[in-house]
Amino acid sequence: MSVNTTERLEAQAPGRGEVRRRWRGVSHASTGYLFVAPFMLVFVAMLVLPLAYAAYLSLFQERLIGGTVFAGLSNYTRALTDPRLLHGVGRVALFFVIQVPIMLVVALLAALAIDSGLLRMAKVFRLGIFLPYAVPSVVAALMWGYLYGPDFGPFAQLADSLGLAAPKFLTSGWMLGSLANVVTWEFTGYNMIILYAALRAVPHDLYEAAAVDGAGAIRTAWSIKIPALRPALLVCLIFSVIGSFQLFSEPQLMQRLAPSVIDSGYTPNLYGYSLAFTGQEVNYAAAVSFLLGAVIVVASYAVLFITTRRSRS
Repeated sequence: MSVNTTERLEAQAPGRGEVRRRWRGVSHASTGYLFVAPFMLVFVAMLVLPLAYAAYLSLFQERLIGGTVFAGLSNYTRALTDPRLLHGVGRVALFFVIQVPIMLVVALLAALAIDSGLLRMAKVFRLGIFLPYAVPSVVAALMWGYLYGPDFGPFAQLADSLGLAAPKFLTSGWMLGSLANVVTWEFTGYNMIILYAALRAVPHDLYEAAAVDGAGAIRTAWSIKIPALRPALLVCLIFSVIGSFQLFSEPQLMQRLAPSVIDSGYTPNLYGYSLAFTGQEVNYAAAVSFLLGAVIVVASYAVLFITTRRSRS
């Protein structure tokens, strides 16, 4: 090999500093993967594998003769024509239409009142609204079930002392509103905190410009604060869609107080739970669960699409 060829190869070969930089980049990447690995292991073990197993179960049926056999999509076709499931989905959709706007309006008004600086004891007010969210849903349902009681509840006792009929909170006509009241009491504070945090991120220059222009508190809230809250309101709305279609704890506990009103198919989640743990129809319950997940995805995307389209127009 000639001297010129050797010099040319040495010139093309990377220097020591470059080699070190490459090894350092590889080690940094490996370190990143090591940090992410515990989460990925838990994620796969607790979410991906159970979902895959549930999808596998939804493709089978257990029969008296023949045992467990492959059924394909028959569980899904059965669920799409199941009147109890369809009525449950329609019921929670009505629940969403009635309850969520009221909850978000109350949360928005509370966040605006706290952020205005005109409210006395704002910290106490904020804590009082947020405190119900810290109460477990089971405890909240039991507490409101006691308040709704037609025989022993305080509302019934007050009506009896006034010579009036006891409020029919647990009847078929009032039950959905009673559940909406419980959920509103629980989650208004959670949404209020999200909206209040978004308000704290609004630049104060906008408020100063509005004050120079002579805008009052109401005009500032309408023209500056509420438009700035659109992304936060969208997040609250998406969470509310998911929460409404996953309604379970409140009707499941209220069922003991009004078994003739709340049956096993009152909500889709309650129906799937009853199928799996009471009726022992695990395969069909898995199909119902996947269809409910599809409904949540479609409803969330529809809300996101509609709100995004309106904001652009």
